[in-house]
Amino acid sequence: MSTETQAPTASTIALLFPGQGSQSVGMGKAFYDASPAARAVFEEADDALGFALSKLIFEGPEDQLKLTEHTQPAILTMSIAALRVLEPELASRGLKVAFAAGHSLGEYSAHVAAGTFSFADAVKTVRLRGQFMQSAVPPGEGGMAAILGLDVLRINDICAQVSDELTQEPPSDPGNPSTQAFAAIDAVTDPANPAGSLVEAASRVNAVVSPANMNSPEQTVISGKKEAVERASELCKEAGAKRTVMLPVSAPFHCALMQPAQEKLQQQLESVAFHDPAYPVAANVDAMLLTRGPAVRDALVRQVTGAVRWVECIRLLAQSGATQFIEVGPGKVLCGLNRQIDRALVTTNVEDPASLEKLLAGFAS
Repeated sequence: MSTETQAPTASTIALLFPGQGSQSVGMGKAFYDASPAARAVFEEADDALGFALSKLIFEGPEDQLKLTEHTQPAILTMSIAALRVLEPELASRGLKVAFAAGHSLGEYSAHVAAGTFSFADAVKTVRLRGQFMQSAVPPGEGGMAAILGLDVLRINDICAQVSDELTQEPPSDPGNPSTQAFAAIDAVTDPANPAGSLVEAASRVNAVVSPANMNSPEQTVISGKKEAVERASELCKEAGAKRTVMLPVSAPFHCALMQPAQEKLQQQLESVAFHDPAYPVAANVDAMLLTRGPAVRDALVRQVTGAVRWVECIRLLAQSGATQFIEVGPGKVLCGLNRQIDRALVTTNVEDPASLEKLLAGFAS
């Protein structure tokens, strides 16, 4: 994988794109109403998916927008619509984007921005990605928790300890199967959600828990089997965490339990045409700057089970010369994380005409 970077300029811009959780009903409507370029993005998404995603984004209902298979293409679409309004404003001021990064799902938005693949391919792929991730683990079996105020290395050690403690050993006597073996057999034959293979079945009964999102020095999200996540959260609290919060998520993202989704996504991405990005994009899974299409495909596949190394990605962009960070898409989650990572980072957001005007006024001054 390449780590080429551009020489820094007076204002070297890095675009940041949010991931799942930043969605809200009505997001992007102001841009849709005001900008033909933004409207064209929403219309292209509707055409590519074969249903009115834009109506769901603008009108809800919220419970439908929260479904992973809808949330992922919705955030991507809104982010790219905002980008299409921002791009000519930057160009008219002689400003060029030097880098991009996206948090989990947002990495697809970053690559659409860099021209690595088309928006139509991306919006269809992330809808499937959402479906794959949702179906990888039966409802209620997985979980995620935010751990606040504890070092990530300590969190990693605790997760490893819990995984070892709670995962049952395979049967030593083939003639006397363990509870785990019976559970794996049940997973294969489960009429509600049958496992596609013995490997997938085994993943369902292993007590996996691991760091999933290293969001800031103060915030790490862990993911895995629900009981393992709950136990690890308890131990993190005992180890000095300021707070632990179970998250209202539909599946345990970015952990080994997502292996079935990763395998399906790999097949889907083989059908997508990848190009070399126009500027380096930071990869979540490796915290490296990628400049070659084949490396991007590989990173997006591994991202499904791999952790989002967001702190390292932001520090890498800063070390590579980024001086102005712009969060493009719904919300200000990444702006907040940047403040926790390094308060000296200049970070603004673009999610509607008012925030765009504020950004442009800052450039003028």
